[in-house]
Amino acid sequence: MKGPLWKVLPDGWQAGRVKHVASVTLGKMLQSKDSGSDVRAPYMRAANVQPNGVLALDDVNEMWFGEDELAQLSIRAGDVVVVEGGQGGFGRAAYIGQDLPGWGFQNSINRLRPIGDFDGRFIAFYLIALRASGFIRAYSNIVSMPHLTAEKLARIPIPIPPVEVQRAIADYLDRETAGIDTLIEEQQRLIELLRERRNAVLSVAFSPGPSTETTRVGRLLSARPSYGVLVPRYVDEAEGVPFVRVGDILNLAPERSMSAIAPEQSDEYSRTKISGGEVLLGVVGKMGQAAVAPQWLAGANVARAVAVLRCRDAAVAPLLCAWLGSNDFLRQAELATSGDSIQPTLGMKDLARFDINLPTHPHAAADLASQTAKIDTLIAETELFIRLAGERRSALITAAVTGQIDVREAA
Repeated sequence: MKGPLWKVLPDGWQAGRVKHVASVTLGKMLQSKDSGSDVRAPYMRAANVQPNGVLALDDVNEMWFGEDELAQLSIRAGDVVVVEGGQGGFGRAAYIGQDLPGWGFQNSINRLRPIGDFDGRFIAFYLIALRASGFIRAYSNIVSMPHLTAEKLARIPIPIPPVEVQRAIADYLDRETAGIDTLIEEQQRLIELLRERRNAVLSVAFSPGPSTETTRVGRLLSARPSYGVLVPRYVDEAEGVPFVRVGDILNLAPERSMSAIAPEQSDEYSRTKISGGEVLLGVVGKMGQAAVAPQWLAGANVARAVAVLRCRDAAVAPLLCAWLGSNDFLRQAELATSGDSIQPTLGMKDLARFDINLPTHPHAAADLASQTAKIDTLIAETELFIRLAGERRSALITAAVTGQIDVREAA
């Protein structure tokens, strides 16, 4: 039998399904105390299972179980937990390395309990590789909310190497992935330090003092800030007007594909048509995403969640854009949106009234751009390293669990 990750298995390996190597059990629906519930206990849920197969148990919730029910839904060393549903997490898998006495698990989790001597670590690594390949998404029920049901999980094809080979593979991957994970964690800490350094540079540049002039954002603009198209009517990219959404702001590039709206609808919102040089700011959801519109974007329009800020002085635009990523702006934006019940939405009047300490030195924009560009380059290089390391991790796991490499020789 061919599998999703292999065509031919090594000699001595067999092809089976998950149900041949482990029992599959779905957890309990989250509910309040009822007549059959007499034990309040911690439970495993989707949020506890991280993408790289690591368990995060620092955030623990509790719910009610019956005593017999809790015994049936126990979690012990050697088990594997797999996320059953949800947009981002379904299919995540993690190995349980130690007993969790008194724990149960919610119905967002399937528990795999290995049969006989089968190594749960091998199962977890295989499922991690399978999810990374995209198989889990294609295989799951995705009519509305993706679900990797217990029945579907049990039918997933899995290679079955001899027990001693399973252990050798698991030992090898434990060691190798731990090394990669350590490198990734170090690079993630480096990114945090670089971002702190960037924030410090912005803080110095926009601090009140003799080299800055305090004013309001609205006074820097030639027109009131405006948001874009409320309900876009999308058309083919070749036939419409390029349409900038929040997710495009930090990724503007002429070769990058972009949504498009009908020309007549763009004309209805002529106030937010781009001519080049405006500052584009995301005003719904995460704050601080801003960019100066490049000249090649002239003629495009923007979404409701994007504000267009036209500066009186073109030289001010890069400074304003930089300030929109500063802690000073973020503090004012947080205060202005603190009453929003669903998601932060920054009003145009509020934005125009924000105070800004604008640098007055004629070379301030160029100096600031030079400093932040160096930091941004280091951040981008570090993010690339992390991505490549993650790809290396996935490729290594896939090669090991399908027998493409002999881990006893690799060791």
